[in-house]
Amino acid sequence: MSDDAVRAVVLPTLLAAFAESRDGFRALTARARQRFADRDWLGMQSDTVARLEVHAGAVMAAATRLRTALGEAVEGRPLWMRAKEVWAAAILGRPDRELAQTFFNSVSRRFVARRGVDPALDFLPYDFAGAWSEPAGDAVRTYGGPAVTPRLVERLLRDLDLGATFRDLAGDAAATAARLDAALGEVFGDGVIDRLEVLAAPFFRNKAAYVVGRALRGGAVAPVLLALLHGPGGVEVDAVLTNEDEVSVVFSFARWYFLVDADPPRAVVGFLRSILPRKRIAELYISLGHHKHGKTEYYADLSHQIQASDDHLVRAPGIEGLVMKVFTLPSYEFVFKVIKDHFPAGKRTTRTQIQANYRLVLTHDRVGRLIDFQEFEHLTLPRARFAPELLAELHADAGGQLHEEGGEVVLRHLYVGRRVVPLDLFLASDATVAEKEAAVSDWGWCLRDLAAGNVFAGDLLLKNFGVTRHGRVVFYDYDELAPLSALRFRRLPPARDDIAELQPEPWFGVADEDVFPEEFPHFLELTGALRERFVAEHGCLFDPEWWGDMQRRNREGELVDVFPYPESRRLRAGNGGDSGVTRAAP
Repeated sequence: MSDDAVRAVVLPTLLAAFAESRDGFRALTARARQRFADRDWLGMQSDTVARLEVHAGAVMAAATRLRTALGEAVEGRPLWMRAKEVWAAAILGRPDRELAQTFFNSVSRRFVARRGVDPALDFLPYDFAGAWSEPAGDAVRTYGGPAVTPRLVERLLRDLDLGATFRDLAGDAAATAARLDAALGEVFGDGVIDRLEVLAAPFFRNKAAYVVGRALRGGAVAPVLLALLHGPGGVEVDAVLTNEDEVSVVFSFARWYFLVDADPPRAVVGFLRSILPRKRIAELYISLGHHKHGKTEYYADLSHQIQASDDHLVRAPGIEGLVMKVFTLPSYEFVFKVIKDHFPAGKRTTRTQIQANYRLVLTHDRVGRLIDFQEFEHLTLPRARFAPELLAELHADAGGQLHEEGGEVVLRHLYVGRRVVPLDLFLASDATVAEKEAAVSDWGWCLRDLAAGNVFAGDLLLKNFGVTRHGRVVFYDYDELAPLSALRFRRLPPARDDIAELQPEPWFGVADEDVFPEEFPHFLELTGALRERFVAEHGCLFDPEWWGDMQRRNREGELVDVFPYPESRRLRAGNGGDSGVTRAAP
């Protein structure tokens, strides 16, 4: 019965649903080229959100068909053990087999509950581990050396076939070639290269298209990334990046997902690894929009780290928040966040609202300032790896979200994301004065970038922000996060008299959606020169009119540009030209 059902019902149903998933993903991704040509930025964002639902929709469709066809028999463990064997054979030759593995896991978990990962039922990346491939054939374009000339760059830009004309193709080609020649000269000692290789498919995100490539000379590799914008006057090259750290920021865990019409995904990830060797495999898959498989890679990565280390899970550095227990493995650059069972009376939020805010971050452009967290259920970790004091705290504060079975701790629900240095700890550290000033400056830009992306952090305490290894400030405490457009930014009404102004309670009515920017300086946890630097550079944040203008621009559908690269890397630094560039700054 089981084998007949697997081959006659389960296999064809899964194959059809997986094909629907891949077709839906490709269709939304492929449309990005036309969105860019049409300057349809809202459509680009809409497709990015819609694509996030494709996997779940296909899984639901498969589960519904299987339930209808097999009834209660679909819940049989032997059936799914056999289905895994048959599925493994069916996808063995597929170039996207890792996505097929994850798809099977998602469907089978609808019917057979398990604690953690069950090797008899679940696929993991090492089931098909092998040498990483790279795009072949027409997927990669090669341009020969020994120099990057304007003619070479002009040919590269024409080959993109973006469906729109360049504003000044010859001028862009000359300026880009000059930048590349100078930058690659620093990398290789002179401007001589063997060849320049670029992925044929542009990487689209929001209002930009990126050319992702690499320059090679002998065994040395240098990343090459060109950022293109399409303004009213035509397409133009906006920035040239050849530094691994700067390219890494473009692919940051605090950025949204790319739309890249290239297959197979494993080959694209292989190419990206050659220029971003410090990026986790999981993060690269997620950057391409394969967030479900990214979670599979996260789990495999975590499992490997647990096996290869012996340190204890401990409370994460920093001041503990009111709604989350946050812990980390010191040898692993990620944190684990579990929602507490109870919140203080003054904290007006619920578990449902917190989960909704994390969902909002998933489906919202993160403008390089919101850490991407992956949501896990029933994550199992060895009990021996928990520091005793941490395990006691978890039981006391979040006992409803975990239980122990034998030598393991099962976490029913949690979020996993990159660990950063809390901003308050960074400013109290032995970092240089210049580094602290840069962090304070970037904190202001973080708030302004979030506003440009229609996000208000809510709680502006320093402990809720962190500093990445690139020195960028990001936000990670989402329990009070809200859309900017849902709030009302008000000026403080004048007090009736001096006595009223000194009262602890406000002398005017305050609704839940009211925000008073003029009060921000009272909560500014900065002193001395750092405070002066912040106020001088970001005083607009204390003005309700500035916030109101940002609300207006968001409500009118404007996508305010927040560039993922330094101003110095732009070909026309400080000048938007005809590209319609705006800034989050006033």
